[in-house]
Parts: sequence; C-alpha cells; structure tokens
Amino acid sequence: MAEPSQPSGDSRVQQDMEAVAALERDAQLMLRVREGDETSFGLLLERHRGPVVNFLHRMLQDRAISEELAQEVFLRVYRSRETYEPTAKFTTWLFRIATHLALNALRDNKKMRGQESLDEELVEGVDRQVADRQPTVEQEMIRDVRLKEIRSAIEALPEKQRAAVLMHKYEGLEYAQIAGALRCSESAVKSLIFRAYQTLRLRLAHMAPGV
Repeated sequence: MAEPSQPSGDSRVQQDMEAVAALERDAQLMLRVREGDETSFGLLLERHRGPVVNFLHRMLQDRAISEELAQEVFLRVYRSRETYEPTAKFTTWLFRIATHLALNALRDNKKMRGQESLDEELVEGVDRQVADRQPTVEQEMIRDVRLKEIRSAIEALPEKQRAAVLMHKYEGLEYAQIAGALRCSESAVKSLIFRAYQTLRLRLAHMAPGV
C-alpha cells in the first residue's frame, strides 16, 4: 500500500493562508516570506517599520538607538521566516521582539536621552490645552516644564509598566497582544497598565487644572 504523499510547499502555504485569510493580512504576507517572497517582506517592512521605531523611541528616548534596534527587529523577523507559523497575530510576535530588545537595551544602561518629548496625552487629567492660539513666552515655558515632568515620570516607570502603557496607548494593541509581547497573562497586563497610570496621576497631581 502506497504511503500518502507529503503536501507540497505550495499546498502548505495555501492551507495556512486559508486558515488566516479572514484573520490578518500580515500573517498572509509572512507566510509568503517564509516561502521566499522578498516583495512581501518589503511590504511588511513598509507597514510596520514606523510603528516599531516610534515604540522603541518612546521606550528608549534615543532616536539613533531606536533606528538601529528597529533594523535588528526586522532582521530577526527575516531570519525566523523559515520557522514562522501563524499561531498568533503578526504584530504580537513583532512587538515581542521589539520589547525584548528594548528591555535589554534599558538594562544595559545605555544613554537614552532623546530630545523629543513623549506625547502628554499619555497622562490623563493633565491640563495640556493652551488657550491662546499664539501662546506667550511664559505659556511656552510652562508647557516645556510640564512636558519634561511628564517625560521624567514616564521614564521612571518600571520597564514592563512602561512598555505595556506605550503599546496600549500609542500602538493600540489589545490586552491579549500585549500579553503575548510581554509573555504574561492578560490580567497581568491590566494590572501593569492600571499601576502605571495610577503612579503617573500621583506623580503629576500637582499639574492638574486648578492646582
């Protein structure tokens, strides 16, 4: 009796692509990359390089290091192409790699002093509106001071709290995706984000309107 033939590479790709067809375009592209399609990798790079660089910059506060680490993120994605399986959302896997590299960089005590401020939208309850369309020098100085305080408060957060907040607030990742990136449970992610915002509100309470 003849043994059943093994599925060809094309049929394997087709089966996997059908499984994720309604789920995610990124996974479909990565499956094509797995089979040697360089164009699909270019599309993934184009779609996700900006968000990855921005995430790393907000984590590390150094544009040059963020650009270098983003290259390493996509290099690791490419090197892993042959073993890729669509078991999780592509962005979950991507930000897991980015988070791992960012946390390692922070723990290596590299100098990460960026000139661009973190978006103050992260901190709820902080008055960030300038009533005047053309703010005065005094208003600009006050705003600069506030942004520096906000940045310092965010940078002082524990590493995983900071990463969870940035992925949730800036990248719009769901709790399940953040959990996948940080390799923890969804309840742990919710706890990280809750504690981070609680800490920020306490540290920045003096900046609330009317204070």
